[in-house]
Amino acid sequence: MAIRRKHPEHENHERWLVSYADFITLMFAFFVVMFASSQTDKAKAKQVSESIQRAIDEGTSVGLKPRVAAVLGGTVDDKGQGNAMAMGPGGAQRARQEAQDVVAELTPSLRALTKELEQEIKDGKLVISLQLRGLVVTLRQAAFFPSGTDEVDPKLFPVLDSLARTLQKSASPVRLEGHTDSVPISTPRFRSNWDLSAARAIAVLKVLSERCGIPPERLGVAGYADTLPVDTNETAEGRAHNRRVDLVILSQLAMKSALEPETPKAREARTAGRQHQ
Repeated sequence: MAIRRKHPEHENHERWLVSYADFITLMFAFFVVMFASSQTDKAKAKQVSESIQRAIDEGTSVGLKPRVAAVLGGTVDDKGQGNAMAMGPGGAQRARQEAQDVVAELTPSLRALTKELEQEIKDGKLVISLQLRGLVVTLRQAAFFPSGTDEVDPKLFPVLDSLARTLQKSASPVRLEGHTDSVPISTPRFRSNWDLSAARAIAVLKVLSERCGIPPERLGVAGYADTLPVDTNETAEGRAHNRRVDLVILSQLAMKSALEPETPKAREARTAGRQHQ
């Protein structure tokens, strides 16, 4: 009887292609999911920003549009990079959370001040803006100080009284920042714009502490001369905007991070960034 030999099975050397194809398919699905998630986050971030903006606008007095772009967009350094870029993984989400915390923390003070000082805001004596470092109340030099002096006009004491009433409702530190235009000054009293800017900040501090009863330990002073303009120094109107004292109700974030006013270059970069969005 003849015995049939069993031929050895042909070995399939291409079976690895099946596993490889499965792996590639899974990787493709993973990256699709990651891409879709990132687009969802951007949409949610935009919705959060828009909702906060609407809440601020609807809660303030008619005719006032507090500047909140710095809060919602994050601060920008001299290289044009936002703080979210420097935070590493999760930085953008952390920056958004910090912005929401600052808005929630300072909105009650913002509403109280805009209601209390509605007429002064309409008259252009004050400007109120919300920034990551805090709630900034800009006191225009043309309204508060006679030209070339550091004495607060007594007619404006009621305005500072109203400010003080809001300050007394919180325990946040307050920083008074003096600013000038770029026109040099040299008088027996003020040898430079540095002296004048600091002297005006100190003058407001004295009114708040001695007249209004704000504890001195809550107050601080800084003089910036003409180094941080908010407008051009090439026109009379721009120089008038730059002559100011900023009263900053510091946020908790500012106290933790020692946030400072943004430089003109950083402000220009942030503005350009908004225009390209």
